[in-house]
Amino acid sequence: MKPSSGSSEPALCLLGVLALLLCPPRVHGCSSYPRVKHGHVREITKRASRMSWVTYECDEGYKLVGVAKIPCPVSKWSPAVPQCKALCLKPRIPNGRLSVEKEQYVNPETITVQCDPGYRMVGSQNISCSENKIWSPEVPKCEKEVLEGHEMILAGREMILAGHEMILAGKNLLNCLPNPQDTKMALELYKLSQEIKNLEKKRDEEKEPI
Repeated sequence: MKPSSGSSEPALCLLGVLALLLCPPRVHGCSSYPRVKHGHVREITKRASRMSWVTYECDEGYKLVGVAKIPCPVSKWSPAVPQCKALCLKPRIPNGRLSVEKEQYVNPETITVQCDPGYRMVGSQNISCSENKIWSPEVPKCEKEVLEGHEMILAGREMILAGHEMILAGKNLLNCLPNPQDTKMALELYKLSQEIKNLEKKRDEEKEPI
């Protein structure tokens, strides 16, 4: 005798109930919350309606960008998961100024550096806050600017002072000598000593590494 089709309905219904109990459908909640780089979950809340809420916060040195608390009303976390962006401290540049002045900057923010009048920039003018919380490229420096002819003037002044000292030394030496023959010999010795000094200086310069 074949069983009637109606007799199988209670068994199928029982199997359906067991499947719902053992394997609840995902539409009633999210199985796991999204991870956030440089951040962590501070709190997870579950309500009787099976809706889950998760609250994020960032590690030290990072700033939360987006909504900190997001729900999972059905099977998807919404709105979008926030991000933890790196924070860079304000660069200190003596004799220079920044295009944007504040104490902290958020990755990937870029600023422009300008030197004060009379100073020249050494390094890149534009720097960006990187993900590892440092400025890239390296923070530039503002160094004192030297005019092209100024160095030559300084060098000429030093030569004049050196020549003046040599003249004074020669006069003092002549005053100490008794006769012209001794004076001539002293001048020859002095000339020879200067040549030796120049040769030693040239030798030392050749020894210096390039």
